[in-house]
Amino acid sequence: MKSKKSIVLCATLALAGVVPVFAAGEAVDGRPRKPVAREAAGQGASGAPARAADPLPLGRGLTAQIVYQVLLAEVALQRGRGDFASQAYTDLALRTRDPALLERAIEVAGIARRLDLVLELARQWIQVEPDSKRAQQVLAGVMIMSNQFDGLAPQLISMLEADRPALPGNLLGLNRMLARSPDRQAVYQLISRVCAPFLDLPEAHYALAVAASSAGENERALAAARKANELRPDWEPAVLVEAELLARRSPAEAIARLQAFVDAYPMARDVRLFLARALVGEKRYADAKRQFERLLIAYPNNPDVVFPVAVLALQEDDRVLAEAQLKHLVTLDIPDKSTAYYYLGQLAQDGKRPDEALSHFRQVRTGEHVVPSVVRSAAILSSQGKIDEARRLLQDAASANPQQRVRLLIAEAAVLREDKQYAAALELLDNELAAQPDEPDLLYESALLAEKLDRLELMESRLRKLIELQPENAQAYNALGYSYAERNLRLPEARQLIEKALQLAPDDPFILDSMGWVLYRQGDHASALTLLLKAYGQRSDPEIAAHVGEVLWTLGRYDEARRTLREAQTKHPGNDVLSEAVRKFAQ
Repeated sequence: MKSKKSIVLCATLALAGVVPVFAAGEAVDGRPRKPVAREAAGQGASGAPARAADPLPLGRGLTAQIVYQVLLAEVALQRGRGDFASQAYTDLALRTRDPALLERAIEVAGIARRLDLVLELARQWIQVEPDSKRAQQVLAGVMIMSNQFDGLAPQLISMLEADRPALPGNLLGLNRMLARSPDRQAVYQLISRVCAPFLDLPEAHYALAVAASSAGENERALAAARKANELRPDWEPAVLVEAELLARRSPAEAIARLQAFVDAYPMARDVRLFLARALVGEKRYADAKRQFERLLIAYPNNPDVVFPVAVLALQEDDRVLAEAQLKHLVTLDIPDKSTAYYYLGQLAQDGKRPDEALSHFRQVRTGEHVVPSVVRSAAILSSQGKIDEARRLLQDAASANPQQRVRLLIAEAAVLREDKQYAAALELLDNELAAQPDEPDLLYESALLAEKLDRLELMESRLRKLIELQPENAQAYNALGYSYAERNLRLPEARQLIEKALQLAPDDPFILDSMGWVLYRQGDHASALTLLLKAYGQRSDPEIAAHVGEVLWTLGRYDEARRTLREAQTKHPGNDVLSEAVRKFAQ
């Protein structure tokens, strides 16, 4: 009498001779698979004798039936009839109770996404081979995928106990294994039961802390994290979980806990990095910088250290340190350097090194900084008089990024505006407005261009339409009110519009400037100067400087007016509004 393993092997060989099916190791759905037969007839995966269940006598003619059904199922699978193949294999596997056929039936049912069949087959496989690790893994996996947690705890405990050397790591993997389940409370309850036999290990308490945190059980999570740290005082993951939980109620408590840990364990890199970031979050930049400096000494080539140091330096306007660290960062082995090159481009652009800036921006190829890099590059090219090249760059980017089309069109209009081609810029935006008449950014930018061309009715109609579409748009109110104030027209209405803008954005320096300017037009020079100086203190803008200079001159403070205007012109030599103010008041 042949063993069932031999029958399965015969079926596989018959398939190989009759139809061009998949050889061992070839793919059914693009992924490698095992052959139906095991390594040797009569042996399990471990080499131990296979457990026999109801031997099948040849006299009943089942050999031909198995060959036929396997053939039928594999051909169906080849032809994309996964449900049919899955049902055929399931019927055969449940009838024969052969472990190899059960495993293959599970594979095919998985391909057909028949979790119900996978679960039924896995339970049958466990009955046939209760000691099979593979069978236990499959059953546990499908129960997790189908969110059937009842009865799963003993299964997981058995699997964990079966591999004691790997127990700590497997405990840490419990939450990852259950991460897709939406019922976080059920996951927490399951992990609590699974970890119960292993509470002498810190990893069990860590798993409990993570599960409890995800379920919103913060106090239980905190207690578990502290117990893990008690069992293993120098263990960074437990302290990081504890700090995350503390930060939910008090960032200061979290920082104090992290600080105490790094004081006790100075080489705790991850905790010190977390501490530095927490300090940044609380705007304690000087303290954060000290932590990053220590990290940088110990880990000068770690991107997780180098990049935050560079960003913090940017935030503190330490451009030398920021540029040095960013240039170092792009020499390291990191998957994406686009962000670093973008910041390098910004620094070079601000440092009046346009060619270097362009070189950096060209290296930005992925992520959120691609379009800003193109826009900045176009602005640089425009300032160099390369108008056509700047426009081509923006047009190519718009073709490659259709979702950013409006932003790039506005940038192209800005290139034309800087070249004083106001009519061409307005035409460009008008063409797009014909297709998108209610697009807010197009309405706003085209209104500003209409104002440049003294097409005041067009400007007013578009800004009022924008206000209708976006009643909370402070810039729309401000633009309309300022246009009236600049021309000394409809000053009461101008003031109302700017006051509304100021209510919506009380700290915006440009709106403060507009309010100062309308007060100046109405003759309240002292109040105007107070607002204008506040605006200029927030934003060193050349047009705000021109307004400050004019009001100072009107108040008879001529030396202050000249000094303000000349200092501003040194910083912004090409601004038309400022140049006109210097010509009038500071000659």
